[in-house]
Amino acid sequence: MKEGKIIIFSAPSGAGKTTVVRHLLSKNKNFAFSVSATSRKPRGKEQHGVDYFFMTADEFKTKIKDNEFLEWQEVYPDSFYGSLKSEVDKTLNEGKNILFDVDVVGGSNIKKIYGHRALALFIQPPSITELEKRLIARSTDNKEGIRERLEKAERELAFAHLFDVIIVNDTLEHALQEAEDRVEAFLKAEKEE
Repeated sequence: MKEGKIIIFSAPSGAGKTTVVRHLLSKNKNFAFSVSATSRKPRGKEQHGVDYFFMTADEFKTKIKDNEFLEWQEVYPDSFYGSLKSEVDKTLNEGKNILFDVDVVGGSNIKKIYGHRALALFIQPPSITELEKRLIARSTDNKEGIRERLEKAERELAFAHLFDVIIVNDTLEHALQEAEDRVEAFLKAEKEE
C-alpha cells in the first residue's frame, strides 16, 4: 500500500481554515483529519479524540520531553498545541491523505519535514477588520481574547510566504473551490510521479 500524502492548512484564528478542512474531508473518503493535541479546555461541543486530544499542560510538557510530537507550539502561556507523531504515522501508513489544521509555525515546520510530500496552504482573511468581525460573530472569546487573537494574526500573516499556496478567503465559496482545485492538482501530480 502506498503511503498517504500530507495537506497542511494554516491561518490566523478566524480566517476559515477549519471550515475549509471540514469541507474537504466531506468530499473525499481517503482524507483523514490530523487530530491535534492541546492543553486548552474544550470549546462548545468539541470532543476528545475527535476535535483534539485534550490534556493538561503538564501532560503536554511530558510528551514534549519524550519527543512524541511532530511539531508543537506554546501559543499562549501554558496553552500548547501539537501533532502526535504516533497518530500521523498511523494515518499515513494506512494509505490515507492526512489534512492538518494547524497554526502557521506548526504548518511551516511540517512542510519543512515532509518537503514535496506535503502541500502547505495558507488561508488569509481579506483584512484584519474583516477578521475582527468574524471573531466577534464566532462568540467564542471575550474582548481580551479577541484582541490577543488579532495581535497574533498580524504576526501570523508574515508567515504566508512560507506556504505553497495562499488562498484569500474573501468569500467562502471561492475559498472552498480554490482549496479543492489546489488539493486535487497536488494529489493528481503525486500519482503521475
